[in-house]
Amino acid sequence: MKTVVLFDIDGTLLLSNSAGRVAMEAALLETFGARGPSAYRYDGKTDKLIVRETMRLEGFTDAEIDARMDVVIARYLEGLRAELEGGRRAAYALPGVHRLVDAVEAADDLVLGLLTGNVVEGAGVKLRAVALAPERFVLGAFGSDHEDRPQLPPIAQARAQAHLGHAVPGERLVIIGDTPADVHCGRGVGARAIGVATGGYSVAELAAHDPFATFDDLQDTTRVLEAIRDA
Repeated sequence: MKTVVLFDIDGTLLLSNSAGRVAMEAALLETFGARGPSAYRYDGKTDKLIVRETMRLEGFTDAEIDARMDVVIARYLEGLRAELEGGRRAAYALPGVHRLVDAVEAADDLVLGLLTGNVVEGAGVKLRAVALAPERFVLGAFGSDHEDRPQLPPIAQARAQAHLGHAVPGERLVIIGDTPADVHCGRGVGARAIGVATGGYSVAELAAHDPFATFDDLQDTTRVLEAIRDA
């Protein structure tokens, strides 16, 4: 049975040189008149949850946030394209990412996918900025599918089953990410998690959440593939 490998994007596959935060803060300011607290951490959150949590902290009700959610996400995407496609900021793939993606894509026993808090359009903008074609990731779940990250693995599992044409047990999903949220989010379906310390958390901090394996980065393709297959 094939293993479905679900990569997070920010801090795992790439860094966008703060393009996402700059675009989101500009969109929030334009839509709500507030950027959100500067100390608020975006990592591990879906785009829509970022909007909700930051604007709650600014005193807005959920009803007010819901009424403006589509507008702020549309403005965010415009800003993200301006940052990354317009040349204001340069994103870059993290060490070993291109080689690992190539290896997973080429493997007969693996399926290349995504599990990210980015809305699907934003995921595409970021991936293209580091020469990773979004179409290579044959399935996934996105922040546009659900606001709560733990709801994304069941969506990815259903899409994997539709893609492969048979049931995919949770243990055949491997989530690779750089935050505790990535490690925890798939436990409801029995997914395995691999942590990588290329974002805002160290190996020790990720290991404290009991992933199957943890790496400093994704440069050692052989070791990472072994962990994926052993998970």
